[in-house]
Amino acid sequence: MDQLPIFVNLKGKNVILVGEGEMADAKRRLIERAGGICVDAGHKDARIAFVAIADEDEAYTAADALKARGLLVNVVDRPEMCDFTTPAIVDRTPVLVAVGTGGASAGMAKAIRQRIETQLPESLGPLANAISAARVAIRKRWPEGPQRRRALDQGFAAGGLLDPFGNHAPDTVEHWLKAADEPMGDRVIEIALLSDNPDDLTLLTARLLGEADHVFHDADVPAAILNRARADALRHASAPPLPAPEGLSLFLRLPSTHG
Repeated sequence: MDQLPIFVNLKGKNVILVGEGEMADAKRRLIERAGGICVDAGHKDARIAFVAIADEDEAYTAADALKARGLLVNVVDRPEMCDFTTPAIVDRTPVLVAVGTGGASAGMAKAIRQRIETQLPESLGPLANAISAARVAIRKRWPEGPQRRRALDQGFAAGGLLDPFGNHAPDTVEHWLKAADEPMGDRVIEIALLSDNPDDLTLLTARLLGEADHVFHDADVPAAILNRARADALRHASAPPLPAPEGLSLFLRLPSTHG
């Protein structure tokens, strides 16, 4: 991973925009859509800036001056000068899916975004808002953090009552709270990987990697596969102990070491 994706809250914040024409207009729309306020380069109360100038020398001069003041700067169409880049966005507010290529190809990011766009239903945003509104009820039903997270993972799984890719009615979350099964207890699932290529991961294995609290693995399991796990999952280059650790644990083995 060459960049750290983050979501910046711009609502009511000043954002410097330097430039005119179509490029600047596009950035202005993006900033204002996120609730930001476009200001000129002389403004003292801004922390990020966009430079949308066609002339390369002028763009570099403007960017250098802003960076010298400590601002993070995006220079349109010049990724080598950017402190940050803007992704292609799928908007299902409050759910946002951002696709970036580190400036390598805006066209590729757009193509990926368009494909994702067709898969996410319009009901996804209302579903997220309903889950947020039900936080107190969810905590009451599952008071312990790990138990609550496992219950949500089960609900969000493919075909689950909260499946993000399904179409949902306004009372979906209320129905889930009443009908959801109790989350599974502590357990270890051993997975014989098909190969050392992450493209060969099954959908089930990819989903379990996104849910696991602990990932145990043989030493030859490559980082490219381990990086598919949750960022906060604990990793162990060993076999799992007995009894099983709390939560869901995976034990990953390549075919040559299985059995």
